[in-house]
Formats: sequence, structure tokens, C-alpha cells
Amino acid sequence: MNKIRKGDEVIVIAGKDKGKRGAVERRVDAQYVVVEGINLAKKHAKPNPMKGASGGIVEKALPIHQSNVAIFNKAAGKADRVGVKTLQDGSRVRVFKSSGDEIKAA
Repeated sequence: MNKIRKGDEVIVIAGKDKGKRGAVERRVDAQYVVVEGINLAKKHAKPNPMKGASGGIVEKALPIHQSNVAIFNKAAGKADRVGVKTLQDGSRVRVFKSSGDEIKAA
């Protein structure tokens, strides 16, 4: 079970964007996630008239390792760790380690 999923609000705990918050746009693979507004790089893009894309310098969000982000707990107002709890019916849910509250799916 992935502890960080698409749509989760995360905060960067290491790297050049430390302290910034954003939502996870997608998971690249088992270890990397793309977060909106985090780890931006300027890329040179060629114009593509078939797709209607103009050329120039565009900012693109690059993947960041999941160990460098932590899920953001709105109730506590800070970063938190994620645990997994098994319910009575056998299903597993993600919970915040500090409070034990269930993490709502976005």
C-alpha cells in the first residue's frame, strides 16, 4: 500500500523547495511523485502546430523522491507520518501516526 497517493497534500521536508506545500499530481513509479509547483525546471520546447503548442521556455514540474516529502496534517498544521490500520471488516486504511485519525482520500 502506497503511503503517498495522487491527490494527497504534501509538504517538502528536504531539498531546494523545503517547506513548500502542494498536491500530488501523479506517481511516476514506486519511488517518485510529481507535486504541483514543486521541483520546477525550465525546459525549451519546440513549437508543434499539430498539437497547437507554441514553442519557447516552459516551466515543468519534475519528479521528487517520496522520501523528501511528508503528508500534511491539516488538523495539526504540520508534516506527519503515515501508518496503516486494519479495520474490523479486514480493509486497511491510512492513518496519521501522531493522532490516529484516518486520512481522507482526495
